[in-house]
Amino acid sequence: MSQPDFRTLPLWQGEITATPLTGGITNVNYLVEDGAQKYVVRVGDDIPLHQVMRFNELAASRAAHAAGLSPAVVHAEPGLTVLDYIDSKTLTEADVRAPEMLPRALDLVKRCHREVPKHLRGPSLVFWVFHVIRDYGATLTDRGSSQTALIPELIDIAGQLEEAAGPYDIVFGHNDLLCGNFLDDGDRLWLIDFDYAGFNSPLFDLGGLASNNGLSEAQEEWMLETYFEAPVTDDLRRRYSAMKCASLLRETMWSMVSEITSEIDFDYGAYTAENLARFRASLETFNQS
Repeated sequence: MSQPDFRTLPLWQGEITATPLTGGITNVNYLVEDGAQKYVVRVGDDIPLHQVMRFNELAASRAAHAAGLSPAVVHAEPGLTVLDYIDSKTLTEADVRAPEMLPRALDLVKRCHREVPKHLRGPSLVFWVFHVIRDYGATLTDRGSSQTALIPELIDIAGQLEEAAGPYDIVFGHNDLLCGNFLDDGDRLWLIDFDYAGFNSPLFDLGGLASNNGLSEAQEEWMLETYFEAPVTDDLRRRYSAMKCASLLRETMWSMVSEITSEIDFDYGAYTAENLARFRASLETFNQS
């Protein structure tokens, strides 16, 4: 399907300039200036292989803005979304785990979990990481991935993790807490990119926040105690550790699928190797607990 031409949208207040934004590994994004103000244009159709459905992303983005977490959606049509531009710094992993930043990031995640559902309209997806992992395994096998030999082992581990991570509470998760999805405008933080948003266990976002940003064991303990407002029990610690492993396994298999399907210029092979190593290390810690 050909992409719509955002340059001809009627909302522009004059001639525009469009500059590609680097760093995205799911979508193609542009910074657009029209003489009056700046916008971010996200270009992309549904990606069923990754459970990305744009109606869901749009509803989550609008709800997150209504909850005060995210920039406003200015315009949306099939294949593209236009959002307000936030003059800000994109956080790095080191930024997220910095002592002065981590409490702010965790507060933003907790507000997403609690406040966004109050503003959601229409159908909304569930993001169940274990289903995603099993589906990725089938896709990799069907398409003859070079990683096919690993799939039975990874799917078996996922089943063990699914059992270990329960029982489950459900919140509305962002489900993609990479450092690049946090913006700091100097006064406050913003949470962006709701491609994978959906109802999920809060432990998935907490595990993703930790594993994607290199939190220390002490920071993880603080994060759990602060989020749940109670001392961390051995049961919670083990359930969290299982979900953290699942978060890393999903990121690994997401990259494996992207290696054979994505047209974005990004070294998915290296990303797979990095996340597989993180997953193996986290799994070893879990198995020793």
